[in-house]
Amino acid sequence: MNLHDALQAMMPEHLLLLGIVGVLVCEIAGRSARLAFGVALACTVVSTLSALGMALDHQPITAPFAGHYSIDAATALSKAVVLALALPVLLIARDECRGAEFPALLLSSLYGIALMLSADSFLTLFLGLELMSLPVYALVLQALRRAASAEAALKYLVLGGTASAMLLMGASLIYGSSGSLASAGYAAALASNDAMVRVGAVLVMLAFFLKSAIVPFHAWAPDAYEGAGVPVTAYMAVLVKAGVVLALVRLLGRANLGSPLLELVAWLPLASIVWGNLAAMRQPTLRRLIAYSSIAHAGYLFYALLAEASTRLQAVVFYVLAYGLLNLLAFAALPPMADERERDRLDNLRGLFHRAPFAALMIGLAMLSLAGIPPLPGFIAKFLIFRNVMAAGHTAYAVAGLVASYLGIYFYLRVIQLMFMSPDARVDAVPASRAATLASFACLAGTLALAVFPGWLIARL
Repeated sequence: MNLHDALQAMMPEHLLLLGIVGVLVCEIAGRSARLAFGVALACTVVSTLSALGMALDHQPITAPFAGHYSIDAATALSKAVVLALALPVLLIARDECRGAEFPALLLSSLYGIALMLSADSFLTLFLGLELMSLPVYALVLQALRRAASAEAALKYLVLGGTASAMLLMGASLIYGSSGSLASAGYAAALASNDAMVRVGAVLVMLAFFLKSAIVPFHAWAPDAYEGAGVPVTAYMAVLVKAGVVLALVRLLGRANLGSPLLELVAWLPLASIVWGNLAAMRQPTLRRLIAYSSIAHAGYLFYALLAEASTRLQAVVFYVLAYGLLNLLAFAALPPMADERERDRLDNLRGLFHRAPFAALMIGLAMLSLAGIPPLPGFIAKFLIFRNVMAAGHTAYAVAGLVASYLGIYFYLRVIQLMFMSPDARVDAVPASRAATLASFACLAGTLALAVFPGWLIARL
């Protein structure tokens, strides 16, 4: 390994690190927070383009840390998708988060996600997972102007620590059998007849379940989503979930799931789809509704693991992109209010179309697509996953998941009914910022592109 190889292979991470340093310099120099956001946004854009260029180049890249870190076209494309989804989050936060803390913490968390997606050992995977998670605990706590923020951050911290402990325990059991920290040992552990090794494999999977808020490890998500600020909720709902699931796809590699892990990955995500959709029906705020919706969508994402190994990445990347754009579109279009606690109360969304038609149309489009209404990207993403599951021979699981997905239509349409078919709530309106409007248009453009040209992207995945 030489310096050139390390710089080339880790260029997206190095650019994020440069952004972190730039934001800290702005803070130390007493520059405005807007300059810090500008630096973070610029470095994230360049990092995204760098990862995309690596994905399209198809030239072999020498691994800088053999056995711990590697990069290929598929990994680079996953990084490009995740980094691109971070751009609307930064735009939403530009006028909502006053200090430089937000961009510094967000770039640090993104660095952890990028590291996870290239992990070839449990050591690198754990390092990336912690680098992703620790800044998010602080981001949740950053909204201390809300009484629920401290409790939400504590719950997230404790259960996030539990997930880390599960991962370490599972990795240690696998290491005891194989004598290696290489993540390739996980695929061997899935096929092992040793009970302790199989327990290790299950513990690692449960750690990912907890990080993704799969039932019954979901209790932290609604409180954390509601207690955090809107940009932080958007980041947790989209990027944290995307990073965790894509890292798990890489960990599984070419291995197909067998019993008992296959049943675990089938039944718990199915329970997440059912419970997430049912619980969302009774939620009083949009953030809690999105929290339970994200629990259901985590179930869909984990369902993709039941498919053949060759089709997993394709389905997961497309689903992450569609789900991420639509959630970010809803958060970007959510009208600001002076009282943060009242901002996303569903009662305050009554008649939104009459006072803010653009916001209502964008949120309505997001709800319809998340519900899986054709021909929107949410429908295509679900269709791709269930088709792949059926092609792998798990028809009963695919049918059960498809039937359970219909439960979500009610609460998504409820939001639309409140915005378009209810009398105006007469709440004080605050004009949306230019940055949030730009984020809305960016997410809308991505959504329309996925709806019109889904085959183009799927063919390249």
